[in-house]
Amino acid sequence: MSATPESGSDQDLAASSQQASLPASLEAEYRHTDFHQADPLRRARLRWRARRGLLENDIVLTRFLDRHEETLTDDQVGALTQLFELSDNDLMDLILARKAPQGELDTPAIRQVVSLLQAA
Repeated sequence: MSATPESGSDQDLAASSQQASLPASLEAEYRHTDFHQADPLRRARLRWRARRGLLENDIVLTRFLDRHEETLTDDQVGALTQLFELSDNDLMDLILARKAPQGELDTPAIRQVVSLLQAA
C-alpha cells in the first residue's frame, strides 16, 4: 500500500512537497524566503547546514546561531543559506574580512549577516 498526500501524515506531506517543484521564476525567491521562524524543522535544518568541514567556520557559525537564531529574520536566513553554499575557505575569507561579498552575494542582507558573523 503506497502512501498518498491524502492520508494526511506529516511524512506524506513532506514527501509530496519535496517532489513538487516550483516554476524556475519562483524557485530562487522561495529558496531564499524560508519562513524560518515559523517552522522548527527549517530551524533544525539551518543548524545542521551550519556544520562545516573547517573547524574555525564550525565554531563561528555555532556561536552565531547560539546568539542570533531566535531573532533572525527570514531575509537573514535566506542570506545565511546563500553563504552556506560557499566553500569553507570562501566563507572564512568573508568572516575574517579578507574579502567583501561580491556579485550576487553583494546584497544588504548578506552584508548584514556577514557583519553579524564577524562579531560572533
